[in-house]
Amino acid sequence: MISRVLSAELAEHAGQRVTIAGWVHRRRRLKSVSFLVVRDRSGLAQVVAPGVAPDEEPGAVPGEETVVRVTGVVTANPQAPGGAELTEPEIEVLAEPTEAPPFDLYRPVVPAALPTILDHAPVALRHPRLRAPLEISAASVAGFRRTLDRLGFTEIHTPKIVASATESGANVFGIDYFGRPAYLAQSPQFYKQAMVGVFERVYEVGPVFRAEPHDTVRHLAQYTSLDAELGFVRDHRDVMAVLREAVAGMVEAVRGQPAVDLLDVTLPEVPAEIPAIHFTEAQRLTEEFEPDLSPNQERWLSEWAVREHGSEFLFVTGYPMAKRPFYTHPDPLREGYSNGFDLLFRGLELVTGGQRLHRHQDYLDALAARGEDVGPYEGYVQAFAHGMPPHGGFALGLERWTARLVGAANIRQATLFPRDLHRLSP
Repeated sequence: MISRVLSAELAEHAGQRVTIAGWVHRRRRLKSVSFLVVRDRSGLAQVVAPGVAPDEEPGAVPGEETVVRVTGVVTANPQAPGGAELTEPEIEVLAEPTEAPPFDLYRPVVPAALPTILDHAPVALRHPRLRAPLEISAASVAGFRRTLDRLGFTEIHTPKIVASATESGANVFGIDYFGRPAYLAQSPQFYKQAMVGVFERVYEVGPVFRAEPHDTVRHLAQYTSLDAELGFVRDHRDVMAVLREAVAGMVEAVRGQPAVDLLDVTLPEVPAEIPAIHFTEAQRLTEEFEPDLSPNQERWLSEWAVREHGSEFLFVTGYPMAKRPFYTHPDPLREGYSNGFDLLFRGLELVTGGQRLHRHQDYLDALAARGEDVGPYEGYVQAFAHGMPPHGGFALGLERWTARLVGAANIRQATLFPRDLHRLSP
């Protein structure tokens, strides 16, 4: 495969005899010529096979989704994908499908409902428009990693099987761990905080699990979390500044991707300083006074941020302590409120973060104030007995980010093999 040329590179080899490989995306048989469009990881290439009549045996021209290797001469053709095509081809069949896909993968618009797509994901995702959100997701992760590497963060990989619930009060998936109770991790929160004491700045990209019975277009039971934690912060605003850099890096990594053009994605501009509003002001503006923001409030505030600040991003800071985990640092100037924040993007909460407690006694007091036994958290709390700097961090949901970027109505359209209240396969 060293000599294999990708579809996107074909025009660079005009006049040369090269080899491509991929799947037959579309077959068109005319009276004296046949056209094959071959799909590989980079795009589409057209192959012209003269002298194959429609009345020849069916196997003479490979059908859709046949895996082929094709050697031919690269010929310029402005009408072909990429401006070039293969002529004088030698076609080698590498594998033939034994059944048809659930819908025609060559059609420009996906002619199938979401349940059909999800039920047949291994083949359905071959469609360029269904694969594109996952390409944008991958580019986003690369941008996240690149940015945090540049800022001196160390990537870590934490356990996903834990002895106690990561955040008190949230639903968890219990498992049998060699006869002992254990849980699937809701986040790497405890571990990334502990690693601030080792590396100062850490991040992780990995799965998290939430056994919350939400059956909505924005919730999953398993999703990919982009987490970061950094030490020696003054307060949550230092964390917000790093998050702004990470988001900007993700946008830049996506910019220029072919999937952006295919889906006609409008990328957001990330302001040099993302506008921020305190939770109490958000309540006043929306005239809703619940202890957390509702989806309607998130949408309204996002529209307000666009009108007032020209920004598709908005920080909401100072959430009530009662709605934040016990490890959240309180606002020293506003009793009952926190140094926590959310980042809204296009009408949806995308990121949760904030400053954490960092003194050992503060953790003991916080757990006691909530009536929590320190026992299940002993291993976590013990890390703070050895001196930890002021620190904070955030967690960004990758699937929510991708869905908002591509304008997907349902988060499952931006998720590889989603897991939710009803779906456990494929």
